[in-house]
Amino acid sequence: MERLISVCLWLILALHLVLRVAGNAEGDALHALKNNLADPNNVLQSWDPTLDNPCRWFNVTCNNEYSVTRVEVGNANLSGKLVPDLGLLTNLQYLALVGNNISGVIPEELGNLTNLVCLNLSLNALTGHIPTTLGKLTKLRFL
Repeated sequence: MERLISVCLWLILALHLVLRVAGNAEGDALHALKNNLADPNNVLQSWDPTLDNPCRWFNVTCNNEYSVTRVEVGNANLSGKLVPDLGLLTNLQYLALVGNNISGVIPEELGNLTNLVCLNLSLNALTGHIPTTLGKLTKLRFL
């Protein structure tokens, strides 16, 4: 019985560590976005990469496994460019950065977001073509 309890405790610890690592990777991806954007209204102020995961950040929603599923920052006067790191948010379902001043191209890496249902980048200053990699997003319903 003592051995069973010991094994269970090790499994719980291992699971906790795996979730923390996943959360930090997603936090790093979002922090890369924050660092690439000018944020004159400080709407991304809570995006602190030292936290275990980004689930406590404003404008970020997570699932029960503490994985980012939604990022919505609209009409916040953000400017700068999108980062390829966003392609690491594999459980992301909604990305909405509507009504900002984001410029440049849409990163091809967004084609890695196979759970994406909504990609709303309207009312920004994006240039270039829509990447062909977005054609892999079979769940995408709104572009």
